[in-house]
Amino acid sequence: MEGSTAQAPRKAPVGIRAALSLKSARRRWLFSLRAGVCMAVPVLAGQLAGDVSAGLMATIGGFTALYGTGRPYLQRARELAVIGVAFGLSVGLGDAAAAVPWLGVLTVVLIAMTATWVCNALGIGPPGAYMFTLACASGTFMHAEHLSSVRSGELVVCGAAFAWLVHMAGAVWDRRGPEKAAVGAAAVAVADYVGSVGGGGQESARHQAALAMHQAWMALVVYQPARSTSDGVLTGLRRLNSDLHVLFASAMGAAEAGRPVPEALEAEVRAIGRLADEPPQLEPLAEEELPLGRPSRWEVLRHALRPGSRSLLVVARVGVASLVTGGVAGALGIERAYWAVAAAVLMLYQGADLRRTLQRSLERVGGTWAGLLLAAALLALHPRGLWLPLVMFVLQLTIELTVLRNYALAVLFITAVALTIVSGGQPVDDLSSLLLARGVDTAIGCVVAVLVFVVMRPRGPGTHLSTAIFRAWDGVASALPHLADDSVTTPEAKRARHQLQQVTFGLTEAYERTINSSARRRRTAERLWPVVAGTQRMAYRVLAAFWQRQVPDGARDEAGRDDVGEARLDETGVRQVLDALAALRSASLAGGRPPPLGPLPPLLRSQLGAVHDSLTGVAADALPDDGGLPGSAR
Repeated sequence: MEGSTAQAPRKAPVGIRAALSLKSARRRWLFSLRAGVCMAVPVLAGQLAGDVSAGLMATIGGFTALYGTGRPYLQRARELAVIGVAFGLSVGLGDAAAAVPWLGVLTVVLIAMTATWVCNALGIGPPGAYMFTLACASGTFMHAEHLSSVRSGELVVCGAAFAWLVHMAGAVWDRRGPEKAAVGAAAVAVADYVGSVGGGGQESARHQAALAMHQAWMALVVYQPARSTSDGVLTGLRRLNSDLHVLFASAMGAAEAGRPVPEALEAEVRAIGRLADEPPQLEPLAEEELPLGRPSRWEVLRHALRPGSRSLLVVARVGVASLVTGGVAGALGIERAYWAVAAAVLMLYQGADLRRTLQRSLERVGGTWAGLLLAAALLALHPRGLWLPLVMFVLQLTIELTVLRNYALAVLFITAVALTIVSGGQPVDDLSSLLLARGVDTAIGCVVAVLVFVVMRPRGPGTHLSTAIFRAWDGVASALPHLADDSVTTPEAKRARHQLQQVTFGLTEAYERTINSSARRRRTAERLWPVVAGTQRMAYRVLAAFWQRQVPDGARDEAGRDDVGEARLDETGVRQVLDALAALRSASLAGGRPPPLGPLPPLLRSQLGAVHDSLTGVAADALPDDGGLPGSAR
């Protein structure tokens, strides 16, 4: 619960008021300029080659520029390459299937479901699965009959390749730039929170700090290669980030108790932010090899389709809504039924709650119908020559500058971009029919999406963040005995390791879902972020120890250190860890503060200490506030 200095949160605006309001968001000039360039240059290239339609087709690949921001460059390079190829396949398959209406709809549905599954499982954020569906729809109905399906896909991949080069340019002068930026942003957000304690903006600042800390964790750990040691810069950034976690928890502890935050704390946090630009280069240590043992992409994808998972529910909603939308649009004789499917996917692919789904539907329909006026003006003017790439640049730049501040306003320009691409650079003979179809398709898709969401709402209790934390503790407890008896490669040990991987990944899912949920649950997630981070570090350290124990005895690193010895754990150490976890659980369920920890083995001493201190700082009763454990798990 909040301390006495906290103020009641303001009720978020809903309906028309929310659609017309301007949200607080940073200006994304660099991102927006990059997106604009990646849309304009393919059009310009098409003009120079004497084929404007081909240039506009390539702009679909330019949407690759919307992905991967903030990711480390190595992970970004792989992700953007796959996305670019996937865009090309989506357009090529959609164009090839369009000759048979039912096959075309089925192709779009399958693309939508597959993209939703992969994007949500791998954490590929907005615009996520929507752009793949839209790419298929736009490519199918472009006025470019002279382009074969294969040629269309090739042009899209070419546009994506250009976006890849622009997106990766920063790696030339600072390959750890994204990681430094993530830690620096986290430090600024935590410092702002520290300065806001006791003031009216405390809750908003805490929310931003929790998000920034989570994003820094993802950049430093989750998005790093799974089986490689860190370099000195990355190790230094992880150390700075660890210090930020401690200071963040201290500030929240003071706020919880209604105490003033020590004056020196904000200065210390800002000093960490300055160090992030030139972090200390530290020798990588075994206990900091966090990415070891992280679930592989295939494991993550399989985990997302497990029966009863939320990810599977979202994929099912997208599939059902896409089929129903395509069927309704087809029954009404609407030629461009794929646009309706794309609108339905947009409403559902993120797995938002009903309130946000309704709000986004309202904003999408209203923004689209308003955008039809802008699109009508542009298509009637029929910009040619250098005016066309300039128009595409300005429209995409405006979209990215406004989309976080007012989605309905951004949709106005999104509609104009989509219809300009579909026109293929050619005059539109029946402009009114094109505009009406776009408006009706969007409305059908949004209405069907909301209805499907209501019908397919889960009836049982959801998986709360507290449950995910306790499951991760249980996963650690189940895996530790295999380290003690040196059975790290037995079938039982492999099952325990796999289970620990899954519950650790589920903890990240639960946090992200909770932080984007209702105001009450969001506040709980913000308070529990230090506990979540400490639990993640503990789980990854155990998984790393398994990998280290698989190395033959006597294996040494370049410095001659026996890494295997650092992963040793005897039965006494296992019992000490199990006792500590039991004490933390008991204190959490009782709503009290955890008692001091007893002796602990070196393997998990710092990680358990971080979890204990985090619970002490934010009050253990935050766990039951989120729903606690279901009766069967208590």
